[in-house]
Amino acid sequence: MSAVMVDVHGVHKSFGPLEVLRGVDLQVRAGGVTVILGPSGSGKSTLLRTINHLEKVNRGWISIDGELIGYRRAGNKLHELKEKDVLKQRTNIGFVFQNFNLFPHLTVLENLIEAPVSALRRTRKTAEDAARRLLDRVGLADKADAYPRQLSGGQQQRVAIARALALEPKVLLFDEPTSALDPELVGEVLDVIKDLASTGTTMIVVTHEIGFAREVADTVVFMDGGVVVEQGSPKAVLDNPQQERTRAFLSKVL
Repeated sequence: MSAVMVDVHGVHKSFGPLEVLRGVDLQVRAGGVTVILGPSGSGKSTLLRTINHLEKVNRGWISIDGELIGYRRAGNKLHELKEKDVLKQRTNIGFVFQNFNLFPHLTVLENLIEAPVSALRRTRKTAEDAARRLLDRVGLADKADAYPRQLSGGQQQRVAIARALALEPKVLLFDEPTSALDPELVGEVLDVIKDLASTGTTMIVVTHEIGFAREVADTVVFMDGGVVVEQGSPKAVLDNPQQERTRAFLSKVL
């Protein structure tokens, strides 16, 4: 069995009196693809944001490749890292957002090379060569000099995926990567993610695309009310769910 790449242990997260995550445990093995399903408000996106420390946890901890994220351990206590150390850790965690989050004033190529040059201290030439290879990989080699506003939503999301890959992260997080797209553009983005899965990229994908989960995931996780209700292989969770809450959700979306 491959090593555990992402380890989420007893994570709680509240916003004021609202408890959004209520003790989440999750393990993702290196090279594995975990798809998280669940209704709106179940805590899926918040869980992703705690994994790269965009949200601080109230209790519990998260590690990636054996390294605590956002904290260092001293005896039995966790101490929060300085922001510069958190930013350094985030270079190992690619995040693809629902709404692309590209820099509108930069060309496609500049969007891809900005972080490798500033965060990883790559030379512009090295970063540019790598960026052009990534654009070719996502089918956008001819769009290097375009601006985001000149691209379709599907093309913008493929650029966002290439930008996340530019840092050569250990894990890629996708937060509903197709939900802002017109239906006819969904396939082109899912095809890129499927290609990444076939090359052994460790991924956690929050999505409503059940067909994608069935085809690509090693593990399907169903969340509701801030907890993991059920998890297992796609066949087990999607075809033979054990929990009534999972069955009720799937009956509405399948």
